Amino acid sequence: MDAIPFESRAAGIRERVALQGFMHLIGAQIDDLAPGSATISVNRRNDLLQQHGLFHGGVTAFLIDNGTTIAAATVLKPGQGVLTAEYKLNLFSPADGDRLICRSRVVKPGNRMIIVAADVFTEKDGREKQTAVALATIAVLDQASMPPLRQAGQVASGR
Repeated sequence: MDAIPFESRAAGIRERVALQGFMHLIGAQIDDLAPGSATISVNRRNDLLQQHGLFHGGVTAFLIDNGTTIAAATVLKPGQGVLTAEYKLNLFSPADGDRLICRSRVVKPGNRMIIVAADVFTEKDGREKQTAVALATIAVLDQASMPPLRQAGQVASGR
């Protein structure tokens, strides 16, 4: 039995993700959160597009980076945190929709690393088309070894 009810875990994940300035900058949101999976998305905006009017590949990469770590966080033990160690991304179809959606799912949980797969889709006129697929390795860390959480609106100091 899980020591922490999933609803409490999900609320904590949402709170931590809300502290990420880049999520706000991109305009991404968590659409769904369940044990072992996460769905995040972003709506089409001109500043997220490349020169041909398609979602920029960097937006897809961000959704995969964040979506896979969020999915991994759903299977953590208390006192653990996650960071992306690596991911392999295949872009295979133009991302020309009104919304970009990343659905991530834990493939193999572990004590030191979690393997997560992600599928990215564009949505246009109510229909979805897959545009990318990825496989990520997410490192599991003790939260005590990670920098403290920033407060909402706090700017990180440069190095």
